[in-house]
Amino acid sequence: MDYGMIGKIEKAKRYAEERERIRLEHFRATFDGENNPHAVEFDHGVWKCDCDFFLSRGVCSHTMALERILDRMLPAPVEVG
Repeated sequence: MDYGMIGKIEKAKRYAEERERIRLEHFRATFDGENNPHAVEFDHGVWKCDCDFFLSRGVCSHTMALERILDRMLPAPVEVG
């Protein structure tokens, strides 16, 4: 029995439960939209999406969905302006 691995598995479970300890700084995701896929990026508090709605409003259903999914794992929003 690998007791070192057992300890790591338990630690991983604890990290997964304590999501507020994790901060995502940069990532790229693809949403399979109803019409076509959309690329969404997050870079140090700034969202980008290639959908038309985001391009005109600076927010969209794709970015809002990821904000909900990643609750407490994102840094505070950056003021753009």
